Amino acid sequence: MKFIKRFFSILVLLFSAQGFAAPQAGENYTVLSQPQPTQSGNKIEVLEFFFYGCSHCFKLHPLLSAWEKKMPKDVELTFVPAIFNPTWETMGRTFYALEALGQRVKLHDDLYNAWNVSNMDLTDEAKVTDFVAQHGIDRKKFSDAYNSFSMQSKVTRAKQMGQSYGIRGTPTLIVDGKYLITGLHPAETIDVLNTLIDKARKERLAKR
Repeated sequence: MKFIKRFFSILVLLFSAQGFAAPQAGENYTVLSQPQPTQSGNKIEVLEFFFYGCSHCFKLHPLLSAWEKKMPKDVELTFVPAIFNPTWETMGRTFYALEALGQRVKLHDDLYNAWNVSNMDLTDEAKVTDFVAQHGIDRKKFSDAYNSFSMQSKVTRAKQMGQSYGIRGTPTLIVDGKYLITGLHPAETIDVLNTLIDKARKERLAKR
């Protein structure tokens, strides 16, 4: 019995040590070989490449939303819809159309739930328009924004960013244009994100 208790005590210590181990490049995150310029000015930029229909994005979403409410003042979080195919472009256009109308925050959770809880089919403009109208968004205003000339440039920009950062799956976080986080459990993602923000902050201070 004593041996068993001692054995489990050792296991607990080992797992605890692993849980508090500092994130390592190549294991918990990737250092990009070609860092990209940021658009956040003096703030540390955090990008989330996401897709509303991605179950992993859905699981990370509540933790990232809670983190966003308490994130440091010197950090800026920007959502970037990942666009790998025409279906995903529909959601990209939806995201930017709602953003243009000032309704992105209002429907962000609803779109995640529609895909991952209600299993709704939101794969074309007509279905999306019906959905947003049911949530109080004017059909014509949404359609105009969805099909506007500026919309294509935003979608093209999102695709270019995905290619520049080498995005292969979602969710993927980019910290200050140089550190990539993907493939981790939600809680670990947030832990590594905080660590890399501290790292980026120190690097910025060192350059002053």
